[in-house]
Amino acid sequence: MINVAIIGTGNISIQHIDAFLAFSDRCKITHLVDIFQEKTEKLNKDRNIGAKVCVSYKDILNENDIDLVSICTPPFCHAEIAIDFLNAGKNVLVEKPMAASLEECDMMIAAAKNNKKMLSVIAQNRFRDPVYNLKKVLDTRLIGKIVHAQVESLWWRGHAYYDLWWRGTWEKEGGGCTLNHAVHHIDMLCWMLGLPKKVNAVISNASHDNAEVEDISAAILQYDDGLCAKGALAQLTASVIHHGEEQQLIFQGENARISWPWKVAANIAQPNGFPEKEQNTALIKQLNDYYESLPELAHSFHKGQIDDVLSAIENARAPMISGEGGRNTIELITAIYKAGTEQRAVDLPINKEDPFYTVKGMKERVPRFYQKSSSKDDQSGKITF
Repeated sequence: MINVAIIGTGNISIQHIDAFLAFSDRCKITHLVDIFQEKTEKLNKDRNIGAKVCVSYKDILNENDIDLVSICTPPFCHAEIAIDFLNAGKNVLVEKPMAASLEECDMMIAAAKNNKKMLSVIAQNRFRDPVYNLKKVLDTRLIGKIVHAQVESLWWRGHAYYDLWWRGTWEKEGGGCTLNHAVHHIDMLCWMLGLPKKVNAVISNASHDNAEVEDISAAILQYDDGLCAKGALAQLTASVIHHGEEQQLIFQGENARISWPWKVAANIAQPNGFPEKEQNTALIKQLNDYYESLPELAHSFHKGQIDDVLSAIENARAPMISGEGGRNTIELITAIYKAGTEQRAVDLPINKEDPFYTVKGMKERVPRFYQKSSSKDDQSGKITF
């Protein structure tokens, strides 16, 4: 039996708690930790968890019966909590984004290696059948080298969203929609194509004058190896100002186009270069047949990733999503912030001498679009997906 401590009992923790409870034959939630004790005790009672409730994670650092710690706190304290627990000999699963800087990511990865413990970063969208299957199709290389990718992480959040005490500041949230919303799509892009070589970006705040951070960003990424053709580009839009919240990943290959949501197209050129009226039906059928032949995942979203993390501990293997995988996402996000702040192209990788490598260096340079004007301890309403 794997004993689990949940650190932070805000809205996202419910996804972790329900997933762990679904595997009650393999794990048990033994501790719930949050600075708001009354709320945590109510959660403990309402879901019949039977855990010990604490207000400080430091009170349980040396508990010998904790095998896995699931960190669901605001991003600014992910690194400190993760490092402390790794140094205390616990395995760690941390919510996205992994940390507020590359320096913190590297410290977390080093702590995991030094203590021979597992570090995994939440990227639950990899455990969705349409996304997982899209990756499998890409890996067949049937569509040829990727020449263009289009990534739209379009969300909508009302003005009051940034009234919550930790949201809307570079110090506490670590960034805006690029870090905290597009992190899902950026993770998927890095998983599928790897990191680009160069990044251009613009960041702005168009609708939330109660937040320092951006509520929209647009980036152009340049690739030149791996699955991509030399000179391939990707467009990435991150937003919390888009009504309808349409989201997609589109990959244009040399031979065909595929996407999530699933759609296939495959043109054939006439002698003059214009497309034939009829598409490449044989390739389209091959792609559709392969996609439809892929088996469904046993578990999806957080439940799928937590199943993998439990299996990793049970079988002494690495999890599907490692600290290094989480770091790649933060590196691309950091490059977008650097390019948007300095209004110039940024080359990857970002080295340790770069001011944007640290939280301090980044906070000293990023724009503050507005002064945060409201701070509430809690908010009513549900998280919608």
